[in-house]
Amino acid sequence: MAQATQMASTLSESSRIPTNASRIVLITGVSKGLGRALALELANRGHTIIGCSRDQPKLDSLRHQLSSNNHLLFNANVRSNDSVEELTKAVVQNKLVPDIIVNNAAVINRNRNLWEVDVEEFDNVIDTNVKGTANVLRHFIPLMIQNKHGIIINMSSTAGRNGIVHIAPYCASKWAVEGLSKSVAKELPEGMAVVTLDPGLINTDMLVSFAGSSASKYLTPERWAIKAATLILDLTTSDNGASLTVKDPTELSSP
Repeated sequence: MAQATQMASTLSESSRIPTNASRIVLITGVSKGLGRALALELANRGHTIIGCSRDQPKLDSLRHQLSSNNHLLFNANVRSNDSVEELTKAVVQNKLVPDIIVNNAAVINRNRNLWEVDVEEFDNVIDTNVKGTANVLRHFIPLMIQNKHGIIINMSSTAGRNGIVHIAPYCASKWAVEGLSKSVAKELPEGMAVVTLDPGLINTDMLVSFAGSSASKYLTPERWAIKAATLILDLTTSDNGASLTVKDPTELSSP
């Protein structure tokens, strides 16, 4: 028993990264919205970005915006297990196993009653938001275990903690992410953590889809990323299993 305790302590100690150290951060859905803003903010702070998206032109545009050539941007579809596997191989080949993963890729259904949402649209939401998250976890958690550390942020939503009219598929997907994360948190070894993060209401294409022109009242992704990046970088293994929220992001709305 004493030997097991000593091994766990050693693993925990070896997994710690100094708070001011440069991290390797994998962000899915990196080509626009919160993912793009977070990638740029973290890169500006000196961290290395691994980003994936299905939109090659936007990936190319992001590559030009990033501050160095040390980043890896990859055309991958998180809905496809094979595509995520190819991303994993590229990460290993480039010796860029992430310290932090932000499972950000997500889609929302058009505002409809559940019985008016067609099968293809429902499947797209579940396949992207739930299966996409699971695909990334399936392939990257083993790499993090080998490195004996890793923090995973699965992006949630207020829709993952409440029922909201006309976006039942999206709500269901985010509730699933919450449950998935809390279960995986119990499976991870010492030195690792997984949390969910509700970003708050941010003026993204997704919010415009749901709320229309009123989305313009909310914070831009770029301003949100300032606070979110700090929160993410400050996470530790003691946060494992937590459901977190970016508190009062609108406090940053003034330049």
